[in-house]
Amino acid sequence: MADKTETSLRDAALAYHREPKPGKLEIRATKPLANGRDLARAYSPGVAEASREIKADPTSALDYTARGNLVGVVSNGSAVLGLGNIGALAAKPVMEGKAVLFKKFAGIDCFDIELDEADPERLAELVCAMEPTFGAINLEDIKAPDCFIVEQICRERMNIPVFHDDQHGTAIVVGAAATNALRVAGKAFADIKVVSTGGGAAGIACLNMLLKLGMRRENVWLCDIAGLVHAGRETDMTPQKAAYAQGTDPATLDEVIDGADLFLGLSGPGVLTPEMVGRMAERPIIFALANPTPEILPDAARAVAPDAIIATGRSDFPNQVNNVLCFPFIFRGALDAGATEINDAMQIACIEGIADLARQTTSAEAARIYKGEQLTFGADYLIPKPFDPRLSAVVSSAVARAAQETGVATRPIADIEAYKQTLNESVFKSALLMRPVFEAAGQAARRIVFAEGEDERVLRAAQAILEETPEKPILIGRPEVIEARCERAGLVVRPGRDFEIVNPENDPRYRDYWGTYHEIMARRGVTPDLARAIMRTNNTAIGAVMVRRDEADSLICGTFGEFRWHLDYVTQVLGHGSYRPHGSLSMMILEDGPLFLADTHVWSLPTPDNLAEVAIGAARHARRFGVEPKIAFCSQSQFGNQAEGSGKRLRAAIALLDGMATDFQYEGEMNVDAALDPELRERLLPGGRLEGAANVLIFGHADAASGVRNILKAKGGGLEVGPILMGLGNRAHVVTPGITARGLLNMAALAGTPVQHYG
Repeated sequence: MADKTETSLRDAALAYHREPKPGKLEIRATKPLANGRDLARAYSPGVAEASREIKADPTSALDYTARGNLVGVVSNGSAVLGLGNIGALAAKPVMEGKAVLFKKFAGIDCFDIELDEADPERLAELVCAMEPTFGAINLEDIKAPDCFIVEQICRERMNIPVFHDDQHGTAIVVGAAATNALRVAGKAFADIKVVSTGGGAAGIACLNMLLKLGMRRENVWLCDIAGLVHAGRETDMTPQKAAYAQGTDPATLDEVIDGADLFLGLSGPGVLTPEMVGRMAERPIIFALANPTPEILPDAARAVAPDAIIATGRSDFPNQVNNVLCFPFIFRGALDAGATEINDAMQIACIEGIADLARQTTSAEAARIYKGEQLTFGADYLIPKPFDPRLSAVVSSAVARAAQETGVATRPIADIEAYKQTLNESVFKSALLMRPVFEAAGQAARRIVFAEGEDERVLRAAQAILEETPEKPILIGRPEVIEARCERAGLVVRPGRDFEIVNPENDPRYRDYWGTYHEIMARRGVTPDLARAIMRTNNTAIGAVMVRRDEADSLICGTFGEFRWHLDYVTQVLGHGSYRPHGSLSMMILEDGPLFLADTHVWSLPTPDNLAEVAIGAARHARRFGVEPKIAFCSQSQFGNQAEGSGKRLRAAIALLDGMATDFQYEGEMNVDAALDPELRERLLPGGRLEGAANVLIFGHADAASGVRNILKAKGGGLEVGPILMGLGNRAHVVTPGITARGLLNMAALAGTPVQHYG
């Protein structure tokens, strides 16, 4: 069975690398190259201007080339993790993989450079010669002690950061894990006995880093395949190992393990036995980092030391020590600050950022990716998960700050907090567009009631609301269920203490709520008994009644169930006077900016009056996001070429708008491609009144609007903010079941904006 599984994995991995095109990387142009004018700028003669500027001022290369965001991943393939000395060519898939991780996690472009050179000094010369190409160099998979020589030469000669990730990346993540492990165990670096196995580049770097964090050299026992490193030993020694010599007598790991507080293994499988673990100190910390098989498996260690705190290098056990927690973000901060090197202070800042993040509440995004895992700080959660999107802002900004404080930043960042916000915006696609909404929401502490208060997404959103806004979440649900789910999800918020709870099964306001609902619905067939039943079972109706009674300012509902079912109850209770649903608007955040779609949910077959109201509301909402609305009415019909169908209703809506005092651009009816392509539209209707590409699309049928919305989400990489319910004065929003915790936070910010019937 194991052989079959391994064969399947092998076949899948090879197919992944081979199809649809070989490899994992490609080069894409960042400037248009569509005509002769573009060509003349990109190459001859226009390119000469950029070259002249750089010749006159070398620092301007950062303005006119990609160098400032370009890292070289360099290896000779002499020590590839798990594979050994496989050579430069065979190492190329690994280096491509490293480049992909840089791009994925930190938006950094990479060239992978595989050099067929075994001599460390010659290898260093080749790397140094590439300095004009790159903003930084990541050395990778070079055997010890050659890697020490290469890095030292490169750091001395080059004026850009040079970082051997196998050494320092591993050391940083181990440092973060050790910091938190000692916190959990109630121990201190200065007091612990450390026994380490390995003695290679990563092992030595980890010990060096632990010294910088406060570990005492005299408390370190380093062992390798020849036994304890001691003074006078000649077998398999390097100056780096000799620095950790302990005593003058030979010894084995078994002889020095007694009373060890921390075992640091970067060696091979089975090196640490359960019997040895039994002789370690109380609450032992075991970092068994050999891959793919650790020095001891966690279950074997816990069999003799149930309170052991364990980390490995594998993703199928808790506390994976993974360099991806470090290298993308330390390079991001170094590049952005124009650092000339990555020094000790920057590395320690990286450690502190990673360690601190693990002690915070887990992000909703990480919880969704690692669903089912307990992500609460403790023995089984010492360091964040690699896909925690907060790493970029927290770690990179800490590194940039340290670069500035130590004087190695050539482009100091004036406002670190603003820089941190920019990093968040690069990770959270909605952050930049939502900024003005959050700023507006921050002006007033509105009360937002969530109908589905037991949903984990709602609980995570509620915690984020409390952390990021002055709003006051109110959750409808059973207190004991909410309490248990907060605990299970590792959230620090608790019902009653941090937010108000409305318990449908037992709330002192029950009599008032069903009375209010009956008063509203008495002449629409709702009896007192039915009103009582609805106020016990229908959370959306309860939330709407709370808003109606001014016990909440806005309702958010719809995380499960059908949109119109929720909308009916919202309309029953809140749709009175001038308040009634005008339509729903979805903002799709795409690679080239936002695109608003309407009406996606309210009107199946909107009338001209409906469509005109939707356009007015959409224009108002687009401006809330800092977008000047350019509205296109979209149909199968193209500027009157079909007399009937949706085009007829859209033309009537445009006629209604023509008779109003509007302050936004609109045009139609037209196909979607004409809406988004100004050149095509100009050929079809020269002199039209819409300038540039439309950013708001209004459809004559909900099927069309909904279809475009879902295609953009599923295939276009679009991130939705919404749907935003227009017409109820910001007193209610009905979301959809696919919404995320961050989506709920965005909707809460929208609901938290104090407005007067803004549409």
